[in-house]
Amino acid sequence: MVDLPDGFRHHVANVGVKDDTPDFVVVAAAEPVPCAAVFTRSVFAGPSVTLSRRHVADGTARAVVVVSKNANVATGERGERDAAELAELVAERLGARPRDVVITSTGVIGRPYPMERIRSGVATLPREPDGRDATAPATGMMTTDTAVKVSAARVGSGGARVVGMAKGVGMIEPDMATHISLIFTDARVAPSELDAVFRRVVDRTFNCLSIDTDTSTSDSSVIMASGARGPVEVAELESALDTVCRDLTVQIARDGEGANSVIEVHVDAAADPAQAKRVAKAIVNSPLVKTAVHGGDPNWGRVAMAIGKCSDDTDIDQARVVIRFGADEVYPRLLDDDALASLSSYMRGGDVLIHVSLGTGGSEATVWGCDLSDEYVRFNADYTT
Repeated sequence: MVDLPDGFRHHVANVGVKDDTPDFVVVAAAEPVPCAAVFTRSVFAGPSVTLSRRHVADGTARAVVVVSKNANVATGERGERDAAELAELVAERLGARPRDVVITSTGVIGRPYPMERIRSGVATLPREPDGRDATAPATGMMTTDTAVKVSAARVGSGGARVVGMAKGVGMIEPDMATHISLIFTDARVAPSELDAVFRRVVDRTFNCLSIDTDTSTSDSSVIMASGARGPVEVAELESALDTVCRDLTVQIARDGEGANSVIEVHVDAAADPAQAKRVAKAIVNSPLVKTAVHGGDPNWGRVAMAIGKCSDDTDIDQARVVIRFGADEVYPRLLDDDALASLSSYMRGGDVLIHVSLGTGGSEATVWGCDLSDEYVRFNADYTT
């Protein structure tokens, strides 16, 4: 069992959003604490996102709420009123200000909240939540997830911890963070430092994940710091936060809809980090690369094709590029058919590394994704029916 860091407690319940599984999560501190968040850039962002952007603007929050199985997106003025009312209802139960409540929602787009049921459910929220096990809110966040996603790390050698939870298996190509993730720490850190550290870590973890190239309308990633364990070195906090967010990123990739393999693409010897990430994303997002991995086909030509799509990167010279599957170079040192066939079992494995050296500089980036299977197509063809 992984407990929440000191200073945080949770309440998890079913409020009748969809079925009899947990669909309502509140994680709260005793008072407003430093908070930072990043949200989707989608122009169809839901009311939960637009409201929460305003609520975290001052760098503090007291509670974060997750409504699971209803995104409350594309619901017009009614959706905006419902999100605001939800924040007010939770704030009233906790004795907080509505602006200190962050709202996140996940689920089907275009369906309003069932407010009568939500009102009744929120009325049972304890004024002082007492849940500690992080697995419970991580479970309450789930929609089509098949696995609970929790991670924890110590901050340096002191007693402070970082604990994170996430949900997400599809509609994932972040344009900010991705999915919904909640991160908590009992380290003491100023709001401005927390925001800067969190954005750096998000950019190299959650922002380096892609399941299917689609950006959700509800993406929200939130961090809160209770300060209960006192001050820490910012570098140590960033390292622990990176460990947790990187672990959650890989867990999401592994639980991708219909996924059998996690694909890690590492690009180095690039002109700058942006080029490395751009090329890596082109590879991990390629349906042909994804299906090759799914079929155990070491077809490095599909990786070369994906690199070639980055046509604005005119400094990339195919004569200097090196492509590897795992530790085995497949281009330009061309393998014979027997050697390629021996790579087939590696390509069918649960973890597949594609390593590309561009020969344009000294920068690098790593991104994560998963294979593309017929299960993914079938699941999403029937998602609302």
